[in-house]
Amino acid sequence: MRRTRILTAVLALAAGLLAGTPPALAADAPTATGSPDTAQTALAADTYTWKNARIDGGGFVPGIVFNRSEKNLAYARTDIGGAYRWAESTKSWTPLLDSVGWDEWGHTGVVSLASDSVDPDKVYAAVGTYTNSWDPTDGAVLRSSDRGASWQKADLPFKLGGNMPGRGMGERLAVDPNRNSVLYLGAPSGKGLWRSTDSGASWSQVTAFPNAGNYVQDATDTSGYASDNQGIVWVTFDESTGTKGSTTQTVYVGVADKDNAVYRSTDGGTTWSRLAGQPTGHLAHKGVLDAANGYLYLAYSDKGGPYDGGKGRLWRYATRGGTWTDISPVAEADTYYGFSGLTVDRQHPGTVMATAYSSWWPDTQIFRSTDSGGTWTKAWDYTSYPNRSNRYTMDVASVPWLTFGANPAPPEQTPKLGWMTEALEIDPFDSARMMYGTGATIYGTENLTDWDTGGRFTVEPMVRGLEETAVNDLASPPSGAPLLSALGDIGGFRHTDLTEVPSMMYTSPNLTTTTSLDYAETNPNTVVRVGDLDSGPHIGFSTDNGANWFAGTDPSGVTGGGTVAAASDGSRFVWSPSGTGVQYTTGFGTSWSASSGIPAGARVESDRSDPKTFYGFKSGKFYVSSDGGATFTASPASGLPSGDSVRFKALPGTKGDVWLAGGASDGAYGLWHSTDGGATFTRLAGVEQADTIGFGKAATGASYQTLYTSAKIGGVRGIFRSTDKGATWTRINDEAHQWGWTGAAVTGDPRVYGRVYVSTNGRGIVYGDTSGTSGGDGGGTDPTPAGACAVTYRITNQWSGGFQADVSLTNTGTSAWNGWTLGWTFPDGQRITQLWNADHTQDGTAVTARNVGWNATVAPGSSVGFGFTGSWTGSNTKPTSFRLDDRTCTVT
Repeated sequence: MRRTRILTAVLALAAGLLAGTPPALAADAPTATGSPDTAQTALAADTYTWKNARIDGGGFVPGIVFNRSEKNLAYARTDIGGAYRWAESTKSWTPLLDSVGWDEWGHTGVVSLASDSVDPDKVYAAVGTYTNSWDPTDGAVLRSSDRGASWQKADLPFKLGGNMPGRGMGERLAVDPNRNSVLYLGAPSGKGLWRSTDSGASWSQVTAFPNAGNYVQDATDTSGYASDNQGIVWVTFDESTGTKGSTTQTVYVGVADKDNAVYRSTDGGTTWSRLAGQPTGHLAHKGVLDAANGYLYLAYSDKGGPYDGGKGRLWRYATRGGTWTDISPVAEADTYYGFSGLTVDRQHPGTVMATAYSSWWPDTQIFRSTDSGGTWTKAWDYTSYPNRSNRYTMDVASVPWLTFGANPAPPEQTPKLGWMTEALEIDPFDSARMMYGTGATIYGTENLTDWDTGGRFTVEPMVRGLEETAVNDLASPPSGAPLLSALGDIGGFRHTDLTEVPSMMYTSPNLTTTTSLDYAETNPNTVVRVGDLDSGPHIGFSTDNGANWFAGTDPSGVTGGGTVAAASDGSRFVWSPSGTGVQYTTGFGTSWSASSGIPAGARVESDRSDPKTFYGFKSGKFYVSSDGGATFTASPASGLPSGDSVRFKALPGTKGDVWLAGGASDGAYGLWHSTDGGATFTRLAGVEQADTIGFGKAATGASYQTLYTSAKIGGVRGIFRSTDKGATWTRINDEAHQWGWTGAAVTGDPRVYGRVYVSTNGRGIVYGDTSGTSGGDGGGTDPTPAGACAVTYRITNQWSGGFQADVSLTNTGTSAWNGWTLGWTFPDGQRITQLWNADHTQDGTAVTARNVGWNATVAPGSSVGFGFTGSWTGSNTKPTSFRLDDRTCTVT
């Protein structure tokens, strides 16, 4: 099940290259309000290239919108991860709201999108994440005249809820298809219906509209989340009742009110009335009009979604005669789900499709009718229970983790056809193409019409470029995989290649959300992670750098992941889980003992040099253990942040070197440094606010590792880098690349100078590489092999489209190698699919293989080997040239 994601900071307070032109959001410049020190801080700037560590999806996509007048123009909205535009040439999505900054992080939640069919260059987004106190800002309507490359903003006097209950209903925002200066917006929280007559620049309430809605998910919820009135949920124009340039006369509006769900105006929005004869007892999630045949189709559910829904119906309203017809594909007694996804084939308007969005088990269901709802067929049906017959095939090779590592018993299948399927759209220009959103991805097909001819249509991910994970923690070990991640909802991944989708999330245990992870600094093959799970162990261990895992044992009382720390040599662990106090263990957690001297809920970290030293922080106090976590002592350090919005890390290689970031605007807030194991801390002048701290490879000539932070320095919010221990700072992001809230984690790469990995709350893992020359790619102290080399490349097996090969690398020089990197180029475009006994990256045809920890040292005359499987088309010619760093190897 897809879970509601809430900012980590909110909880603490309340208890591929980005394609296209970088978008920019027009807004007033921020005012610097720092101390005299911050006013004097001079900031340098560096130009960075930003990409996503590819996961492809990972979150709920509640809306997909095709433009009705231009082919291949489509948009997708996410609940917390912004909006995207489809790029047909690359079959990928371009992010459009990366310019949303820290202070308005809520505007990364998109409750509705509208694409202008009169002027396809224009697109609108209604933004805001929560309608309760969790979101500090009101909602807004963003408008763009260049397809989302840049935006202007109209602030609203109320909040919007892109991540609230009911967010899959819609679309709440709509452009008049005849007079495109007129737009409508349905508001939540009893705020009613709103209209703009100047292309979204200003908005006013439609006071004549009679019903602001009354449905709430849970009236007893005191947080205001589930108890908010879901309001007005969709607006649909009947384009046949207007002419070009004139206001469309008939407009339908859906309201979250089970007794009065649909209203209509027949005079261009001047007066409104409840649609006579309408069914009651359900909410109308969608209202889709077929103007050609004069039908308004409605998908109903007894709940607002996106998780709940136990009963539902499909209805058809004849707009010319006023007749209502129940066109549900099954009897209501046989439903255990509601309907939501709803679409009409604009090339063949009698073709209608709908989804059983809340059918969790055994799978979602998709229904199709080619006679305006008279008869229906299903995407799958039972033959003899529990066996199924599917009209489709699933191909998730491009995003293999969508199987979730599951091996279910029939009638369940893996991968699932979907869940939370509230977005469903047939391409208005291509009857064979359909896209639909789920809780984890966008699926689609380009041979949909095979459904009607007895064939099977192919369902595959259509999600490349859309990255929607919420990131809780990041680690970049000195050897092995360059990136390990802790993610909400889908656990996390081990990235051996940042440009490729990993084959699977962490399993054994398969945590729903990973809250914290760590590796042993001097033994990076040892990794630990903790997180949330409905039942079962909340901790997992790996002894091969996160490639494989085994579950640990929970201490009594554990209810959630909390934070975890690994000793620098991997010999012991300290865990601060939810539900009980801090615990420590030697070995891999077969038994745990309670730590003393440290409060429950403290954040814990390890010293990266001394395996018996651990640190903790809770409510303004820093704690130190020198006996492996058995006992902690409160540090005398004062002046630290009083709350718990704090993240700290110890510097690799130096005992007692600790950096601490965090705080709140109403108290101490900044960046602190200790060189005596937390006994004392010095606050860095000039850093007004800081929320994360991380370390990366030192710059050329620098004796100290590079610092990275998400912070406010010199009155500017951004991602910053320092190569001189915090004396000076360089902002490395820009106004077009801000990603809302980036306060969970940041880390540099210990092997690549300038590379930084940044957490986001809904835009996945962003990483940046410097484009400048400062520091260069040769900085730091990574070893360079000395001496000559020889390579043997042997294809050991080959089959249609695939092959297996072994590579042997021999040190033919006179001195030992302490680490090695081998590069080559495939002559025929071959692709590596899996590689063992080395780490690798592949960029186009260029491949780089690097040692893992245990085979870094190669003595003169000795060899090291690795193997891989790959794919090929046409020819599979062997590479003829290999390079060991800057040397050309002999090929044997």
